[in-house]
Amino acid sequence: MPPTLASLVHHSALKLTVRAGEDRLDVPVRWAHVSELADPVPYMEGGELLLITALKLDAEDPEAMHRYVKRLADAGVVGLGFAVGVNYDHVPEALVDAARREGLPLLEVPRRTPFLAISKAVSAAIAADQYRAVTAGFAAQRELTRRTLTDGPEGLLAALAAQVDGWAALYDASGAVVAAAPEWAGRRAARLTADVQRLRERPAPASSVVGGAGSTEHPENADRVELHSLGTSRRPRSALAVGTAAAPGTAERYAVHSAIALLTLTTERSRSLHEAVLRIDAAVLRMLLAGEPDHARTVAGDLYGGLLDAPFRIIVAESSAARARASTATGDTGGDSGDPLGTLGALAEAAESAAARSGEAVLVVPEGERLVVLATDGGAAVAACVEHAAALEAARPVSESRAGGDEESLVVGLSAPSGPIAASTAYKQAQQALSVARRRGRVCVEHEHVAAGSVLPLLADDAVRAFADGLLRALRDHDATGRGDLVASVRAWLSRHGQWDAAAADLGVHRHTLRYRMRRVEEILGRSLDDPDVRMELWLALKATAPE
Repeated sequence: MPPTLASLVHHSALKLTVRAGEDRLDVPVRWAHVSELADPVPYMEGGELLLITALKLDAEDPEAMHRYVKRLADAGVVGLGFAVGVNYDHVPEALVDAARREGLPLLEVPRRTPFLAISKAVSAAIAADQYRAVTAGFAAQRELTRRTLTDGPEGLLAALAAQVDGWAALYDASGAVVAAAPEWAGRRAARLTADVQRLRERPAPASSVVGGAGSTEHPENADRVELHSLGTSRRPRSALAVGTAAAPGTAERYAVHSAIALLTLTTERSRSLHEAVLRIDAAVLRMLLAGEPDHARTVAGDLYGGLLDAPFRIIVAESSAARARASTATGDTGGDSGDPLGTLGALAEAAESAAARSGEAVLVVPEGERLVVLATDGGAAVAACVEHAAALEAARPVSESRAGGDEESLVVGLSAPSGPIAASTAYKQAQQALSVARRRGRVCVEHEHVAAGSVLPLLADDAVRAFADGLLRALRDHDATGRGDLVASVRAWLSRHGQWDAAAADLGVHRHTLRYRMRRVEEILGRSLDDPDVRMELWLALKATAPE
């Protein structure tokens, strides 16, 4: 521990005598400073033992001494050393009374003890304390390393909690608690999820302090909690929480920093390993899509467990910003292709974190400006992707969901359950669902919902509307002259599958009138209604241009 006034008083070579403030000698001394100024306060930082001979002070004036001592106490000076036998043969009573009134420790320094000896004693004690702290820090680092190698992150957290005499917790990329030590700390750590998520929005490395006495954020926590991001990328993947009763000392700080370094090494794969895994993921996906599941299993080995044998789903995701770059960029955009840290990165983290918590295997492959996820059907990763998309859908303004906005958004297509033999079909399904989601202004569409729904929403496209308007324009121009109602006649006739009597009854006209109108339609369009393609195009045109 750092030197205190009590340790200086008990220093046998200094021969100091306590004249006031006997009950405050346990306060730490940051430094010993000599000043004969009448007002040395502007040069004080707090925590000093001030040494004086009263060369420029009237130490026998009670009022002057009271003002002098009060300024020192208010400035954070922890003690006053008065040398006798220089300007005064003894400590003046006015100074003693003022020190007692302000509760400031007053030490009498004998003539044979130079101020330099006191400064050396304080400096030596501070250096010894720092050496002890550094030595303890290295010992803590060795212990943390040993526990990490033998017991993994859980062992490291247990050792760290013991070193800081508090608790420690590890969070994953989503802010969920992965491990905590001691066991009772898990519940307390879970209350800080929102703080961890806010920390992840800042570039790494980042840290913050929550809780503790007087905290407005977490008044229910009496302990002080430090949060540290873990990871080397701009968006940290995990975080460490360290709870203590007070601010950590030097040795405890060494232990915390060592834990951060070790956890970063254990939770972050190296760049080369990460790139190698990405290449394997991409190769396995290509083999599956090429109809070579056996080769894919051979390459994957045990890397994905039973993922390639169980029913799975394929998710294809695309960001609006990525699509805009792909369609408009003519050169370098100045950004990273694939958007690894934007909406696609957030979706990848959601899938990987959910899979890790549930013990599932998941295949996540950046594919140009898209992200492809292959995950177990009915598993946590698929559910996390759907929930992530649903949360984005709920947060989007209505106007943006229909027309798109300047801000980056996510579009996701989800295939039906499939197996390794039909992986290419599942991929096409996910792409089709993605296209439908984009057309409808949705964040996520499942292929099963597209197949079970109506084809009409697919017609909500400008190109389709333009085709419909062009096909029906001549008929509408004819109707505008008041010479008939050809558009309504075509609609009634098609809706009745070409049954003349039923369609004429719907229109309230004679069937011969309807026959005449349909001949006029053929003349105007220059096409025969006996052609099923013509009937189909007319019906879709009528549906595409029908008022909503």
